[in-house]
Amino acid sequence: MTTGNPPRNQPEGARRSRVRTFLPLGVAAWVVLEIWLLTVVAGAVGGFTLFLLLAASFVLGAVVIKAAGRRAFQNLSETLQRQQQPDAVEAGERRSQGNGLLMLAGLLLMIPGLVTDAFGLLLLVPPVRAALSRYTERAIERKMSTAGQGTFGGAFQQARMKQSGSTVIQGEVVREDENPGSHRDDSDPRPPIMPS
Repeated sequence: MTTGNPPRNQPEGARRSRVRTFLPLGVAAWVVLEIWLLTVVAGAVGGFTLFLLLAASFVLGAVVIKAAGRRAFQNLSETLQRQQQPDAVEAGERRSQGNGLLMLAGLLLMIPGLVTDAFGLLLLVPPVRAALSRYTERAIERKMSTAGQGTFGGAFQQARMKQSGSTVIQGEVVREDENPGSHRDDSDPRPPIMPS
């Protein structure tokens, strides 16, 4: 059994991670930028034209998500068929790439705003999508290669041990009887020290 001291509270001057610090600021800046761009474009082309533009991007996003989902289902079906037929030619491998990024593009197009629409349209360009996919795969492979070998439980325990301010001690908890005057009879069975 593993016991340990509960994690100590971090000192008040402890540094927060950069993501936790800058993510709320980034979201706030994005919202302000979207609202400002919408007002500028609405003043330039008119409110009704802007509404039609946002509605068209919403419809385009829905179509992209539906097409990416259909493509992912077809790829899954083909993969299952190839597994059932060991002689099957490896076809459709190139088509299976980028479904997640296509769905992200559709989601960005469906969110009302001009900046998100621009990023969504950028993700619809195949070379951009392929480059981003390669970069993401390399980043994930790097993270996985630096992770320790072993089981999920071992990784969880290692993560607990690496927490700052915590100490993990391997051992067994022994509790004394409630009544200090009573002694334990040696004929009573005792629990094993190590599980067998």
